[in-house]
Amino acid sequence: MSFKIYTKTGDRGTTSLIGGTKVPKSHLRIEAYGTIDELNSHIGLCRDIITDEPCREMLKEIQDRLFTIGSCLACDPEKETGLLIPDVKESDISLLESEIDRMSEATPPMKSFVLPGGHPTVSQLHIARCVCRRAERCCVRLQMEEMPIESILIKYVNRLSDYLFMLSRYMTVLLEAEEIPWKPRV
Repeated sequence: MSFKIYTKTGDRGTTSLIGGTKVPKSHLRIEAYGTIDELNSHIGLCRDIITDEPCREMLKEIQDRLFTIGSCLACDPEKETGLLIPDVKESDISLLESEIDRMSEATPPMKSFVLPGGHPTVSQLHIARCVCRRAERCCVRLQMEEMPIESILIKYVNRLSDYLFMLSRYMTVLLEAEEIPWKPRV
């Protein structure tokens, strides 16, 4: 027996958090996990167009962590959901940092800001980085408005944007593309 994808319960502009609490679809918590979901989709596209297998595997690992973060954000923090949702751990952040360090060694030092572009893969990574920063801003707003959010989630998303930036530079090298320096008009 299959289930219907549409429930019609959101037709009036509300949705339910995990735990059953109904909130408007414009609620900051919905915005936060929706942006994490959008980021996950962009990273899926990046994974599809990147040919370097270690990078593809790392992006798959990141997608798994983003699914965890989205699940945490979708839970009503005031109710026990009864669901077993995995944790984001400090080791997940350490993995991002070690990958950033590894890629940094293979890229030339930055001498100026760089413009997104130079190759479609690089451009898509920059788009993912920008969506990641927006997701981070949503999570920080949750925290600032005193809506419960684990601080490690914000830390992970912050480090992920750094990772995506470094991955864009690393892909520029691997693809033998041109890194486009920003030359401000003076």
